[in-house]
Amino acid sequence: MSKILSDCRYSKDHEWVKIKEGKAYVGITDYAQASLGEIVYVETPKVGDHLALGDDFCNIESVKAASPIINPLAGDVVEVNKSLEGQPELLNQNCYDNYIYALDKFNQSEFDALMDSSQYELFLQSK
Repeated sequence: MSKILSDCRYSKDHEWVKIKEGKAYVGITDYAQASLGEIVYVETPKVGDHLALGDDFCNIESVKAASPIINPLAGDVVEVNKSLEGQPELLNQNCYDNYIYALDKFNQSEFDALMDSSQYELFLQSK
């Protein structure tokens, strides 16, 4: 069973979003990292980029495949997790402690439309 945190929201593309100190932190779920296998590279956006809902803007590469990150809500990139440049495996070790990027000026209604933990759990069960 995949680990799901109650303080995050989830997309159907298996990204999580957590609001902290006015920023929306985005990462991949436990289900996503387990499906990918050993992660060997993470492409991140640049600080200052504006991302729209649904943007397919960067990839995560594993020994199995490359998978796009589908942005779960519109906003401006204000932080990227630089640790992933040299240690992409951090996403395998603890995907919820290792965000990929953070958004400012994000769309609250898009956040509210994401699945909560119980909805995401039901979504995974239906797969």
